[in-house]
Amino acid sequence: MKYPPAQNDPQQSNMAHPRSPSGVVVDRQTVDLKRLEKRIGRVHLQQRLGIEADHATQIFGRGRTFFHIENWYSIHAFIRFTLRGLGLYRRGLRNAATIQLNHNDVVIPQLPEAFDGFTLLHLSDLHLDMDECYPAALIERVRQAQYDACVLTGDFRAKTYGDFDAAIAALAKVRSHLGGPVYAILGNHDSIRMVPEIEALGITVLLNEAVVLERGGARLHLAGIDDPHYYQVDNFDKAAAAIPPEETSILLAHSPEAYRLAAHTGFDLMLSGHTHGGQICLPGGIALMTNADCPRRFCRGAWRYHTMQGYTSTGSGSSVVGVRFNCPPEITLHHLRRQPVQ
Repeated sequence: MKYPPAQNDPQQSNMAHPRSPSGVVVDRQTVDLKRLEKRIGRVHLQQRLGIEADHATQIFGRGRTFFHIENWYSIHAFIRFTLRGLGLYRRGLRNAATIQLNHNDVVIPQLPEAFDGFTLLHLSDLHLDMDECYPAALIERVRQAQYDACVLTGDFRAKTYGDFDAAIAALAKVRSHLGGPVYAILGNHDSIRMVPEIEALGITVLLNEAVVLERGGARLHLAGIDDPHYYQVDNFDKAAAAIPPEETSILLAHSPEAYRLAAHTGFDLMLSGHTHGGQICLPGGIALMTNADCPRRFCRGAWRYHTMQGYTSTGSGSSVVGVRFNCPPEITLHHLRRQPVQ
């Protein structure tokens, strides 16, 4: 397979060029992509790379929503100008750097007894290169959390295209403060070319894949799908293929828009992000927009659809403009339980 060139990616020219067994010089990124192709399949990789190349800076069309404000940079400048004029910009910046630590109890009666009390740290929409203060603020809050495993539900960088060096460097700083195993999925801001570098940090990226967590002889399945919002390369058949229907399973999906398929696939819990809870909200947390094609009740906090429970994080970072109003950023501790705490 011939891979399309990365968009505005200076890394390619700076990489070492190893030789193949035949003596042909091959750039490091091509080697990484070939390994990824063997792992996830030619079609998945080809679709992801092709869409990235075709629609890097697209504002209208593609994806589940017609309008992509994250790529309309003149609007970003207008929002900043307006907030400065109203005297609200600095307050919004402070709000965006004040991350809350929230707790969410998830009662799953069939949860294996060995996993009763198992806690997942959930980080989403980090956008770590949006502001140099974000990594330090996130690290400070993460240090206060106690958990068994960590999950990251996508959007590591601010832009949807181009260089990702700064985001990876910031993620490396955060990763050094995360304990236990760490699992991640990609969001609509992330390139699949980031996967080798993310995994080099000791983070397992789930690309329509699943892993088994074991504890005391019991099993818990953790699956992750590729971005269902913009790239729409999520594949539930692949992600859930090895999960027995009678065993407890958790899904990581960047956007809550996948809630119907997730519930009818049989997942017990779905963890998402993407919406930022609106990020800029009216008093009472009423979002001006959520950038998601699903009912608003799925766009922030805990929810339920049929027998599946879900949680949509407001995100740890911010995008478009690095401000927040009436919608604090968060990290979340999900406590898995067999029955409610008395």
